[in-house]
Amino acid sequence: MKATTQKLSKLRELMQCANAPEVAGISAYVVPSDDAHQSEYQCAHDERRAFISGFTGSAGTAVITQDKALLWTDGRYYQQADKQLDANWELVKDGLATTPSIGTWLGKNLPIGSAVGVDPRLFSFRAAKTIEKDLSAANCNLVGIEQNLIDQVWGADQPPRPSNNLITLNLSFAGEAIAKKWERTRDQMKQHNTNALVVSALDEIAWFLNMRGSDIAYNPVFFAFMIVTHDEIALYIDTSKLPDNFEAHLCENNVKILIHPYESIGDGVRQIAAETNGKIWISPTSSLYLNCLVPKSARHQDITPIAIFKAIKNDKEIEGFAKSHIRDGVALCQYFAWLESAVARGENVDEMSGADKLESFRKTKDNYMGLSFTTISSSGPNGSVIHYHPAKETNRPINDKEIYLCDSGAQYLDGTTDVTRTFHFGNPTDFQKEAYTRVLKGQLTFGSTVFPTKTKGQVLDVLARKALWDVGLDYGHGTGHGIGHFLNVHEGPMGVGFRPMPDDPGLQQNMFISNEPGFYKDGEFGIRIEDIVQIVPAEGKHNFANRGALTFKTITMCPKQTKMVIKELLTKDEIKLLNDYHKLVWETLSPLLSEDSFTLAWLKKETNPI
Repeated sequence: MKATTQKLSKLRELMQCANAPEVAGISAYVVPSDDAHQSEYQCAHDERRAFISGFTGSAGTAVITQDKALLWTDGRYYQQADKQLDANWELVKDGLATTPSIGTWLGKNLPIGSAVGVDPRLFSFRAAKTIEKDLSAANCNLVGIEQNLIDQVWGADQPPRPSNNLITLNLSFAGEAIAKKWERTRDQMKQHNTNALVVSALDEIAWFLNMRGSDIAYNPVFFAFMIVTHDEIALYIDTSKLPDNFEAHLCENNVKILIHPYESIGDGVRQIAAETNGKIWISPTSSLYLNCLVPKSARHQDITPIAIFKAIKNDKEIEGFAKSHIRDGVALCQYFAWLESAVARGENVDEMSGADKLESFRKTKDNYMGLSFTTISSSGPNGSVIHYHPAKETNRPINDKEIYLCDSGAQYLDGTTDVTRTFHFGNPTDFQKEAYTRVLKGQLTFGSTVFPTKTKGQVLDVLARKALWDVGLDYGHGTGHGIGHFLNVHEGPMGVGFRPMPDDPGLQQNMFISNEPGFYKDGEFGIRIEDIVQIVPAEGKHNFANRGALTFKTITMCPKQTKMVIKELLTKDEIKLLNDYHKLVWETLSPLLSEDSFTLAWLKKETNPI
């Protein structure tokens, strides 16, 4: 029997008797990746889409009708989904020009008048309204089903929601007191004539309160909601997770916070909506459930001011980012030096043992708190799976015959890291070297670009792709994402990619994003080179008519393998950029490796100018 057969059968029975206002039974049920906070990554309790489909990637939406089961996911996960979905399921490759949206597909494949069910807590307002619009065009309806049907199928086997203890983040790391953040938030609320702000994004709450948690693996966040008014801050949370020094933390930050049960957020929003005569600020990326508790006439729908404050790092956060990336760079150099030597000696090293070894180096660094995501340690064909995670079933040796791609990162009290390097420890083919060089050209070009303040990230995406496009190559993921400060490794609202980002406020000074073009040959190899870059002022002759000129400053400190480079494909400017970067890496890291002659020798070799 196929792995998902019984689950789908039980779900379809529940769909036939699912009730909503004026609806008896639904023709389709849509299962997103989201939790009630629209998080990118979920705790085990909220992995509903993975449970029903078997697909474990971080992005994807399942659609189940009475006779079909489909999964929409993007280019990062095509190969993974192909391998993980059983024969009950059909993969729909999102992002292709010929791929219909979920709402369009449902409208064409369901009878007129059909009802499509969703859990309103798990769908953002924006995503739900997009599907609803497509369904309406086909005379079908989107309906909210209060009792989650996947939870009913899962039953007693569903893992409990975690409620791990929190930690407070000292101002020496956070750089700004809660009281100051509240003051800036109230200023924005006044400018937009709003009396309350509803916050559901977990990283926004953690950043605002200078606290961190561990309810979601690799993401230092905790389950909570928050309502901010001009007079008070209300936190909806399981009180058992509050730390012993919580009151002292509030005193240090010069605020008082009202505590309410986590489950009562709905009552809190209803109450504030009933009591206020003005507008209530709520993000369209918050759930359909929370948005609909606020009367339409009272909604001010926009990304929260906290999202933008968090994205523009303060002086202490900037200092922490630089220091944490230097320490992380030392760990990376120690790992890659060890790995190259181990492979040359013929030692038995594989993807999993390699990832463990890298983690062991990171654990020795100051302020280390854990990994920022599961290490993508991938050899040969596994590297072509963009978000591959090594496992016993797929584990491959790391050797001198195949390309090795390592995408990894760590959480430190003073910053979050995310870095990708690609190596070949033997003799790469001409095509592999050309692909690597063209990825590098794109990365160097993007990283040295000068652009006007508040340029949308999507505008810059082509700069990283052009060298690949020149010969008909491309990659199926974005070029850059924001990154949190001891927070989520993927952070909005800005980013760089081929898809529009509706909430992108434009790139601004002291935002931090990734610079990570790549190329993937299905079933053979993957190449990606990734740095974290800080957006800094640039010198421009005309300064874009006083709009202000910006550029990128690379803070990742780790060599890029030059053995894979075809020098003749690089321009003089690109060669200078690469050599200047390696000079900086050497000058920054070599003093820290003075007592590690083995790694120091490797660093010297890898940073020699070409």
